[in-house]
Amino acid sequence: MPGFTVAIVGRPNVGKSTLFNRLLEQRKAIVDDVSGVTRDRQYGIAEWNGKNFNIIDTGGFVARSEDVFEREIRKQVQIALDEADLLLFVVDTLTGITDQDEEMADILRRSSKPVLLVVNKVDNAERALYATEFYALGFEQVFFLSSISGSGTGELLDEVAAHIPPPEEEEEEEVHIPQFAIIGQPNAGKSTLLNALIGQERTIVSDIPGTTRDTIHTHYKLFGKDFTLIDTAGLRKKKNVSEDLEFYSVIRAIRAMDGADVCMLLIDAEKGMTAQDVNIFSLATRKGKGIVLLVNKWDLMEKETNTARDYEKEIKDRIAPFTDVPIIFISAQDKKRIFQAMEKALEVYDNRSRNVATSQLNDILLPEIERYPPPMSRGHSVKIKFITQLPVAVPSFAFFANYPDAIKDSYKNFLENKLRSHFNFSGVPIRVFFRKK
Repeated sequence: MPGFTVAIVGRPNVGKSTLFNRLLEQRKAIVDDVSGVTRDRQYGIAEWNGKNFNIIDTGGFVARSEDVFEREIRKQVQIALDEADLLLFVVDTLTGITDQDEEMADILRRSSKPVLLVVNKVDNAERALYATEFYALGFEQVFFLSSISGSGTGELLDEVAAHIPPPEEEEEEEVHIPQFAIIGQPNAGKSTLLNALIGQERTIVSDIPGTTRDTIHTHYKLFGKDFTLIDTAGLRKKKNVSEDLEFYSVIRAIRAMDGADVCMLLIDAEKGMTAQDVNIFSLATRKGKGIVLLVNKWDLMEKETNTARDYEKEIKDRIAPFTDVPIIFISAQDKKRIFQAMEKALEVYDNRSRNVATSQLNDILLPEIERYPPPMSRGHSVKIKFITQLPVAVPSFAFFANYPDAIKDSYKNFLENKLRSHFNFSGVPIRVFFRKK
């Protein structure tokens, strides 16, 4: 089930990135008073009232020049409307309603998607009075807030959470077929890999709006096992749409991840592991997905004795501390090692579903903990008495201790490494929790 996706739209400099940071509770975007300064691709996962949702700041995708602004903004809003479940339309009380706001409001009002109007920079009574003019834009749900101070964001988040449907109950009898998402940047070779695996041209190339918007799901059988391949490369590159393409690819990758058990992240061998690849990798990790890294176009690289080994080390340096991830060098074009890649993805799927018996956990790990106990805290010796695996989709372990809050991250990493060295969780993020015994 793809996750709920919220897109923040609005003209430049109304405070979209500040709102994005506030909702994520971290300074992730570049915030500056210069119009159009958001250069990075902004996406993350927010949580409110026990509900998670994807959040996307579209600011990084708007063209800067004034003459094409109207066309670009239409395109921008259209992409967000196509791909998101809910839109936050941000306006600025200091400037009042501008022509660009009206232009965007016009497009948004015609959509069937829910739109919440967010009047930003309302941080005193006088500004609250000015803010009432925005009711003229014709939206039912209007929120006055200040992204910088955070006032008013709670009410907005309550409303966002109210739009998120409860998770669907899965049928008891239904056998789950593993879902593998092929993700990565444009031109990394996602479609080529899918076509090589299924032996036929499946990507749709068309100028008709709507034909390329959805991810492609292909049922597949290999090594006597069934699984579904989710391809996120339905959009073909045309002239002058690199901004659109990247924006689509980001939202698509996020939505494909939500529905996947294992993500196969394609990296272009010639470009190496870029910052955008690291972003996609860490997002998949935060979502608790299994991961296999596929270095594609390996046939085009000049090789010496240790080329692959050095390349692998470089990737692991970029993705640290979670380095227990399979890395396979493939050529989708020449079909080299692509079935080995699928075999590895099936292994990672099994690792992600692995359940370790409580008795086994305690028999193996408690002696390790005794040999290397947690550091003392305020004169108290910290003792871990019992370990169990939690019944959740991502391998998660509860360590019961007398002073759970005193255990530092470095010791948490030690325990994760011990779990990995005794049980095969290659390619899978592990979560470690400390609870009061």
